[in-house]
Amino acid sequence: MGIINFTTFIVTALLFIITPGIDTVFVLNKSINNGRKSGFQASIGVNTGVLVHTAIGALGISVLISKSVIALIALKYLGALYLVYLGVMSIKSKSKLITKTVEGEPIKVAKNDFWSGFITNTLNPKVALFILAFFPQFINPTQIENPIPFFILGLTFAIMGVFWYSGLTVFASFFSDKIKNNPNSGILLNRVSGIVFILMAILMAI
Repeated sequence: MGIINFTTFIVTALLFIITPGIDTVFVLNKSINNGRKSGFQASIGVNTGVLVHTAIGALGISVLISKSVIALIALKYLGALYLVYLGVMSIKSKSKLITKTVEGEPIKVAKNDFWSGFITNTLNPKVALFILAFFPQFINPTQIENPIPFFILGLTFAIMGVFWYSGLTVFASFFSDKIKNNPNSGILLNRVSGIVFILMAILMAI
């Protein structure tokens, strides 16, 4: 199907997905404050947004590469540099997994959580840059102008995301009190993921 090193893609993509970020904070807050239904809707919405980034990326990469072979080489090293950037920022990050609701603040109904998640992810530049820089590394150079491998990688990424965020939703419903009492629980995960991103960038460049 024009895809290479698929196992490596899955491992690295999973690390990106589980690294606490806007989407993780969004899903956890919906799950803890509004319940499982809200969390599941947000999870599906967030990962539907991934498919939007995938479509834009697939079409954009095809046009870019068709114009210049040098662009493929540049994209490779820019992708490696971006992974280093993500790694450094993850290691330095002190972001919290959740934000507590203000006491007395009304809890909103979950009916629009799908669209909230969709818009949150679609407008997240971190996801767009990651897809543009990362996906082409796992597509056979002879198939780089073919959007199908790109779409397959995007669909795989989205399915993994749905499972991960749905798992977070279930986890949050059981351990919401402990999570609220330990808001810095994402720092260790950030650091581990950051180190892996940097190592992947080195391998990618080599």
